[in-house]
Amino acid sequence: MTDALLWLSFGGPEGPDEVRPFLENVTRGRGVPPERLDEVAEHYHHFGGVSPINRLNREAIDAVRAELAAAGIDLPVYFGNRNWHPMVEDTVAEMARDGVRTALVFPTSAYGGYSACRQYDEDIERARAAVGADAPDLVKIRHFFDHPLFITAFADAVREAAKDLPADHRLVFTAHSVPVSADKAAGPPEEGGHRYSRQIAEAARLVAAEVGAPEHDVVWQSRSGPPQIPWLAPDIVDHVEALHADGVTAVLVCPIGFVSDHLEVVWDLDNEAKEKAEELGMAFARATTPNGDPRFAQLVVELVREQLEGVPPRKLSTFAVGGCTRNGAPCAVGCCEPVRRPART
Repeated sequence: MTDALLWLSFGGPEGPDEVRPFLENVTRGRGVPPERLDEVAEHYHHFGGVSPINRLNREAIDAVRAELAAAGIDLPVYFGNRNWHPMVEDTVAEMARDGVRTALVFPTSAYGGYSACRQYDEDIERARAAVGADAPDLVKIRHFFDHPLFITAFADAVREAAKDLPADHRLVFTAHSVPVSADKAAGPPEEGGHRYSRQIAEAARLVAAEVGAPEHDVVWQSRSGPPQIPWLAPDIVDHVEALHADGVTAVLVCPIGFVSDHLEVVWDLDNEAKEKAEELGMAFARATTPNGDPRFAQLVVELVREQLEGVPPRKLSTFAVGGCTRNGAPCAVGCCEPVRRPART
């Protein structure tokens, strides 16, 4: 018996006074210098100190509630975040007070890896520990980077963005960069394992094939670590410069690593990458993310039905199905381990 669905996301500030506390939550325990937090805070203050992520999540939750009702599934949907209100600990406590004993968890990331997957397991484990013996049993839903609805939503967004560009544009996929060491710690290599970069590359390949792109690139954005630690590269802005040097005159960017147009997408792509392209005289367009696409709510409900009704998983890759966990336990021993950071001296 499943009593509810928990929508678990990253969180974001909804006012100027919340920006710095939010960033301190995001970077807790990582030794990020204050000046770096000040720099990132300016990105948020550029948009009035408000991240769109909570609004986008609430809109998506409303769409999922409607889709669940249309499917005849009576399942209340709760909303909790890792880094800002509503905090997942508070939400799980609310669920316990409401009598929820077992719930499915939908994390707003399609991929494996530590930050995209394992950290959500840790969120679940932390929230259940905070609530104690009355905490509900929480079952996290699987990765969905290769689900047909996810791929076709992105493919249609790419086609729409391409209308504003010449036919010979270059298709470039982006995702949030992570430390190379974290990507390598992503579990067993068979059938792709849960390695974030391989799943990103596969999703990009599937979308490119769907739109008939003759070639495409996979690059990264939003790096935040110290320069001495290798992260996945190249960065999107550097890549735009490299494409220009190679004679490319138009670029279409698809943020394949994200499910919504939250602040990192808007800042890194609609501001920094677009401004670089304009500076170089290149035509630029960005595909939207699937959060507002009706197929995204349909995808979530289909993942729910896999758990409730045993509906066979639909997927377009040969990669192993991963990411399903119960009560924060990792889906494989040693999978997506956090990076061991050297002690500060």
